[in-house]
Amino acid sequence: MTESVIREKSVRQRLWHVMTYFSRPRAVWVAMGLAVITGSALEPTIPALLKPLLDKGFQSKELPTWMIPVAVILLFTLRSSASFVADVSLAKIAQTSLHSLRKKMYDCINVAELDLYRRQPATALANTVVFEATNGAVLLLQSITTMVKDSLSLAALVFYLLYLNWKLTLIVLLIFPIVAVAMRALAKRVYGLTKASQAAIDQLAYVVEESVLAHKEIRIQNAERQQEERFANFNALLRRLAMKSAVAGSAVAPITNLFGSIALSAVITVAIVESQSSSLSAGGFVAFITAMLMLIAPIKHLSEVSSTITRGLVAAERAIALVETVPAEKGGSYTSERCRGLIEFKGVGVQYPDAPAAALTDINFTVEPGKFIALVGLSGSGKTTLANLLPRFVDCTSGQVSLDGVELREWNLRSLRQQFALVGQQVVMFNDTVLNNVAMGQSIDRNRAMKALEAANMAERVAALPQGLDTVLGHNASLLSGGERQRLAIARAIYKDAPILILDEATSALDTDTDSLVQASLRTAMVGRTTIAIAHRLTTIRDADTIIVLQNGRILQSGSHQSLLAQGGAYEDFIRLSHA
Repeated sequence: MTESVIREKSVRQRLWHVMTYFSRPRAVWVAMGLAVITGSALEPTIPALLKPLLDKGFQSKELPTWMIPVAVILLFTLRSSASFVADVSLAKIAQTSLHSLRKKMYDCINVAELDLYRRQPATALANTVVFEATNGAVLLLQSITTMVKDSLSLAALVFYLLYLNWKLTLIVLLIFPIVAVAMRALAKRVYGLTKASQAAIDQLAYVVEESVLAHKEIRIQNAERQQEERFANFNALLRRLAMKSAVAGSAVAPITNLFGSIALSAVITVAIVESQSSSLSAGGFVAFITAMLMLIAPIKHLSEVSSTITRGLVAAERAIALVETVPAEKGGSYTSERCRGLIEFKGVGVQYPDAPAAALTDINFTVEPGKFIALVGLSGSGKTTLANLLPRFVDCTSGQVSLDGVELREWNLRSLRQQFALVGQQVVMFNDTVLNNVAMGQSIDRNRAMKALEAANMAERVAALPQGLDTVLGHNASLLSGGERQRLAIARAIYKDAPILILDEATSALDTDTDSLVQASLRTAMVGRTTIAIAHRLTTIRDADTIIVLQNGRILQSGSHQSLLAQGGAYEDFIRLSHA
């Protein structure tokens, strides 16, 4: 179901659709329903007690003295118990449903097509999963419970008023259509404003995220004022939208109160006239006025609940849209515990949406098992795109890529990606222990982790940490330097022991001394494995079995280091520029 289809539905249809995600546990819904019905049915009992009390209790003394306090205590005990059961049941439904919905959203993010991460920033996705789902569910369920409870209370009080005096009740009922029209018009406006507010919140959060992640760049460029202006613009927009929403949401209550006061004045006037003909007792009059005044609270709640339901509906729909409209990655059924590492590119082309030129064009080459292939070229030549084709982070738009003779789209995605270990230029570590970062996604083995760290020249550094392998590294391994983070990423790749290594500028952040140590470790790790390396350093590429030179998405040259130098041309120019 697409977002456009969701928008075309009426509020009632959208609400019904959203509530399917909050339909369990059924038994708790039944308990809450019974509690709400009980509490609502007891609403007219308060004015109902006043009538006999005034007509008989004070005058004829027909009621025993003990009966009145016992009845009041029993009444309020029942109402309080019903309210307690309803509130606890609501919390149970909300938290159970949220637990399930958050899991579905997180699972969706983990298997979504990678285009999702290009379309939505991390802050927007985090905001949807963590905050909007919670706020939407709580607002929606509380509002619906309030709507049902107050609607039943309103119905019970109206029936009691009809029982007391149907003529006076008709006067009261005249305000209902007017309030309904006002609620409908204002609810539509609040819905639009809420959608706009959520978009503004995403933009504001994105500015904050950029300011935090790029704090050094902002300060070295003296760009604080520029970022402050961006923040101020979105902050002001959010304030304007919030005020418009507040005005629209607050307008219903005064309208309701105005027409309610008109109805009350008319009722009192008619009641005074009827009391003169003795057709209305003092107890009946007080009971009627009390029941009528008790209508104000549920009417007020119902007039206000529309804007709350709208806000909750918008937030919940956005969370649910993530589950329903974001397609999952599609893979085949072929699996292999460990591939041989034969990679073939046949007429491969990649064209990104809206890009003026193709990222790759007519790429043809074969990588034999256990061979070391280096990809070189200037920035934007297509090296990273080519490497991303292998784990299917990018799909080719023409031609095909195969692994062990099986086209990549025919591979089961988990099985395919288990064949690769990746060390990228941008190293990402998790706020977890060293051990869990190294063994990420694999079974935990401390001895194996230490061997991987030794191979990456990180064993001594890890041993010096407060808890060694069990040290929590902080946000993106803030305890480590840039070079240390990259060596930890190399240890992760060595630990995985995949048959194919992808190295995307894997040694770019290392100093010369460390680079020589890690190069020796990588050469050991490459034995018996197919290796694809993107690099600018001569120390990384000169030992490659084949070096492929890319320019503007096309292969210009390929061969060994010595043969390419002998040919001259693009490779020789690249070497000269890289070491100028």
